[in-house]
Amino acid sequence: MAQLDTEDREKMDKRKFAYVDKKGEGHLPINDESHIRNAMARWNQTEFETAAAKERARKKIVSAAKRHGIEVEDDSKVAKPTRTLRAASTKKGPRGGRKKS
Repeated sequence: MAQLDTEDREKMDKRKFAYVDKKGEGHLPINDESHIRNAMARWNQTEFETAAAKERARKKIVSAAKRHGIEVEDDSKVAKPTRTLRAASTKKGPRGGRKKS
């Protein structure tokens, strides 16, 4: 996968990310085939501000995959509509531990 350093990432058009948070930070780059595959793998590990934002990101990833001829398996997490806002969970709670208030 092509590496994106901080400078290159900041220069990227925000439309090249599956998700842009309220601070304007882009998450899950979908600018090329390798980044799309990575976004598909990490989609359910990413925290989103709203369920609607998560669903929009999912649709952008699936659309980008189709444009690049990448098959999206029917049983993959990114293929199915969003039902929850939470990132993938572990026995100890959400991935990365619980947020401290």
